[in-house]
Amino acid sequence: MFIGEHFHTIDSKGRIIVPSKFRDELGDSFIVTKGLDNCLFVYPQNEWKRFEEKLRTLPLTSRDARAFVRLFFSGATECSLDKQGRINLPANLRQHAKIDKEVVTIGVSTRVEIWSKEEWDRYNDSDELSYDAIAEKMVELGI
Repeated sequence: MFIGEHFHTIDSKGRIIVPSKFRDELGDSFIVTKGLDNCLFVYPQNEWKRFEEKLRTLPLTSRDARAFVRLFFSGATECSLDKQGRINLPANLRQHAKIDKEVVTIGVSTRVEIWSKEEWDRYNDSDELSYDAIAEKMVELGI
């Protein structure tokens, strides 16, 4: 399970350090793709395969389903760690997540998210992000 919040910087070659707590669970290779809310999603291979299987069941006749599948697969890239525990983020993914210098890597249960620090701060300061309001909505979902 991925948990925690880690702060790093991206180097001039587009590389970021993957927190050591995440490396073992991510394995030798993993998938990085465009995520929601202006971040990147990072999936271990087994979670990516589960997610991929769910996406395959979406109806091809649904415009929204096609758009969602395109978003995730067109931006996806397979990554592996270098000897220093870094990955190279392609320019298109850095652009999607607005990553320029400071990076926040967070654990979100079955995946990792990579954020620009600026976007992460903006997300956390958002008027829409009220933990009490979110908690009330979770009751509707049975949590």
